[in-house]
Amino acid sequence: MFNKIPVKKDYLLILAAIVLLLVCYEFAFKTTIDAWQTHVQLNNQLKQATNLGIQPDYLQRKNLNLDKIIDLYKADTASFRSNSINKISIIAEKENVKLSEVPLQDPVFSTDKLIIQKFYLEGDYFSLTKTLNTLQSTTGIGLIRSTSYKLTRGRGNFGDKKLIAEVYLEIAK
Repeated sequence: MFNKIPVKKDYLLILAAIVLLLVCYEFAFKTTIDAWQTHVQLNNQLKQATNLGIQPDYLQRKNLNLDKIIDLYKADTASFRSNSINKISIIAEKENVKLSEVPLQDPVFSTDKLIIQKFYLEGDYFSLTKTLNTLQSTTGIGLIRSTSYKLTRGRGNFGDKKLIAEVYLEIAK
């Protein structure tokens, strides 16, 4: 079939190469060149925007996120002894744990920004752990700073064993 065409084969090869080049440009090179031009344009815009830290929307989102984190630590320190201890005792009662003691607030634990409140919970290990988990996820009472479990015995050799959790809550003023 190609033998009957009156054109030289060299010209057909050049024509086929040009058609192949046009097809390649349309399907591959054109999108690559457009992407490269977009890249150059965005880099120029980035160089023109010298200080991206002054964007009001970004700063507002950042402040809202920081406020959410700070709210986890905050509690009303004036009414902590009443409201927060009531919340803690309700949570403890749901898990069959006893809020056994809330000592007076020690000024050694207080700073100008934080208050650390200590209290004792009494119960079995699994109930204490569930109670601590619930306290950790409850907002408005502060965050658990540390916990230690202590096993105590009653008087005499056959005294009752008690598992007591000593809990320290950190509260932001």
